Amino acid sequence: MNTTVDPLPRGLDALWLKAIGACHRLRPGHRHYLALADRVINRDKSWPALTDIQLKRKLIRISLPFQLGRDSLPHRLLAVAAIREAIRRKTGMHLFRVQIAGALALFEGHFVEMATGEGKSITAVVPAIMHGWRRRGCHVITVNDYLARRDAEDFAHIYAFAGLSAKFIEQELSSAGRRAAYAADVTYATNKEICADFLRDGIVREQAAAMAGPGAAAQHPDCVQRGLFAAVVDEADSVLIDEAVTPLIISGDAANPEQTQTWRAAVDIARPLEAGRDYRLDPRFKLAELTSTGRARIGQAVRQLPGIWRSERRREELICQTLAARHFYLRDRQYVVREDKIVIVDESTGRLMPDRHWRDGLHQAVEAREQLAIQPMKETLARISFQRFFRTYQRLSGMSGTLAEARGELWHVHRHSVVRLPPNRPCRRESHPLELFTRESVKWRRVVREICEAHASGRPVLAGTRSVHASELLSAQLRQRVLPHQVLNAHRHAEEAQIIAAAGKAEVITVATNMAGRGTDIRPDTASLNVGGLLVIATEFHESARVDRQLAGRAGRQGDPGGHIAFASLEDQLFLIHGGFPARLAKRLFPGERPLPRILARLLIRHAQNKAQRLAAAQRKSVAFADEQLDESLAFSGRPVPEGA
Repeated sequence: MNTTVDPLPRGLDALWLKAIGACHRLRPGHRHYLALADRVINRDKSWPALTDIQLKRKLIRISLPFQLGRDSLPHRLLAVAAIREAIRRKTGMHLFRVQIAGALALFEGHFVEMATGEGKSITAVVPAIMHGWRRRGCHVITVNDYLARRDAEDFAHIYAFAGLSAKFIEQELSSAGRRAAYAADVTYATNKEICADFLRDGIVREQAAAMAGPGAAAQHPDCVQRGLFAAVVDEADSVLIDEAVTPLIISGDAANPEQTQTWRAAVDIARPLEAGRDYRLDPRFKLAELTSTGRARIGQAVRQLPGIWRSERRREELICQTLAARHFYLRDRQYVVREDKIVIVDESTGRLMPDRHWRDGLHQAVEAREQLAIQPMKETLARISFQRFFRTYQRLSGMSGTLAEARGELWHVHRHSVVRLPPNRPCRRESHPLELFTRESVKWRRVVREICEAHASGRPVLAGTRSVHASELLSAQLRQRVLPHQVLNAHRHAEEAQIIAAAGKAEVITVATNMAGRGTDIRPDTASLNVGGLLVIATEFHESARVDRQLAGRAGRQGDPGGHIAFASLEDQLFLIHGGFPARLAKRLFPGERPLPRILARLLIRHAQNKAQRLAAAQRKSVAFADEQLDESLAFSGRPVPEGA
């Protein structure tokens, strides 16, 4: 299936689309869906009187209009009421008004903002069942394998009660297991796994068409997916916006026996080069550029080297990649070393991505610097951006606790509006004023002091860090204070479930990367609620304020008490890359150990985050444009375009 994606609008077309896009504000909002939720709640009071067998039979009758594609609003309201009763019987949870409203909005193809802790996972079950009744498959997209497995297993009995099957996909699953999972009525998986299977199926069909004609490709037995009908995307802003910067690429080995020595030589040649004199760095794009002095030094260094080093352009590319790896791709930040291999860490989630590789020789440059076995270079077989991939679904919806800031881009890219729902209970989370320091060392001392004070009062503490390195650094300082704590990062992901289960208990200190952010449900016990609930401490700001909001949302869920406080320094990554002149000036004006004035701190953070988001938006446009250009070039060349290529 070839899908044409319009390039992002520019000039007058952009203004015209903005005018049209304003109409999304006229679409049904939260009041409309809350009113429908009231109709569901008041519709039929006789549900509890039915036996399980009677309710199952009623669900089968209700599903018939959905199977025929003839469901109307009354059918949907009746279906939600029946599913609500089934969920109550199988889990003991009674869907409240906001969750019912969210389920209806999701089924009708909207993006829904629900506050963190409002039960988005169980809300997604309702539209997934109604989509599943069409017998064409519904994909529930989660942000990691752990959540995909957890939700599929936790809700399998609900789907079975409604006459449906539910399975999950995880990284280690075989092709046969994937095929069986996609054959289920509801499939839980991450966006990366589903998108990668989509690309692999496209490659299989392209090869089959080349060998035996188009007819052989249509129903090839090696394909695992049966089509893309409906998707409900959890944490939609993370999947469709934050991760849209990087396209998903399927690669194959491009064997080159000489590359091992080439990259090792590049590391040796680049070692004596000095920043500022021999090369310049661009931290925004993670690039290195040689100066004329640097080019001359390299020319002298490679005079005795053969082959590729004779090409001036190629040797400069090799050295620039090596320098970029030295400065911007650091151990325990962008990657970890496991079993003598480089494993990339997802900066937005803090999780390992063992099957991912950096492109254009960057992965090999890092391996050479770490003195590891150098893997073969990769040849691109197929690629697609997440923005484009999700536009291939016939029915798409999503939810998150932080969609408001992204509503404009979601409308222009996916043509879906955002419905913001109020919390079921008023939020009781206490947000303390942020503290921005000049030096990083001062910030860490302040963080440790805050943890000590909270621990002494009996409160559980969750300290969020941006990298594995930062989490280990904070852990070392807590050990010096003899404070018992647990660490959750890419090195210790195996204990995730146990760490999260204990994180809400009184006096427990948890230090975590973004693994404890999106989708993580930390439940305080009674003792901790009595002393103020979970205290979330942010130790650094992210490029996107939405990620900061996700971390803060771990506290004060479902109307529980909780607290949030943020610390940062002008030596943090956000300010080093995006702070610019205002951050450098503030660093000179406030050299002491006291925090900057709060108004100035808020302005500096807003300036840096806005700058970072503008850059990220430009990169997403570039990825979408590259997809469009690739489609056009392949079509012009006469080569068949593989599905998703």
